[in-house]
Amino acid sequence: MDLAALEEIKRVKYRYLRGMDLKRWDELADALAPEATATYGTAALGKPIELTGREEIVGFLREKLSGGVITMHVASHPDIRIDGDTATGTWAFEDTVIAPEHQVVIRGAAYYEDRYRRDENDRWLLTHTGYQRIYEAMLSLKDLPTFQLISNRWAAPTT
Repeated sequence: MDLAALEEIKRVKYRYLRGMDLKRWDELADALAPEATATYGTAALGKPIELTGREEIVGFLREKLSGGVITMHVASHPDIRIDGDTATGTWAFEDTVIAPEHQVVIRGAAYYEDRYRRDENDRWLLTHTGYQRIYEAMLSLKDLPTFQLISNRWAAPTT
């Protein structure tokens, strides 16, 4: 087992998720191969979303997750299989999405099914990422009268 490759593949996935949650779109893009594809199966968007190319993936995520939308993705239990300069991986993940403008909190879980390749600079990149939800639960903030958003790094400071 190539342990160095295994750790680098884990770091690529973490960079992808961290870039998404912190709205660091260049960092997220850096985790994706130019030809990457993505399939996001989520009921909140109505139907599975199929995206092709780094720019399309990053553009979609930037559009859907900016503007005050707060996200936190936690991935664990990686099952990664390396075959030379390519690899596949499965990751359990749970996420929380808070969209104050839409007065909704979404909690969900799924398993990411990923593919990776090592590029000409010996860097591992995601060539495909995607999931089909195990569950997705939506809560209206209007139904949660005690809900308070105490901290949000993107909110303007209040005085």
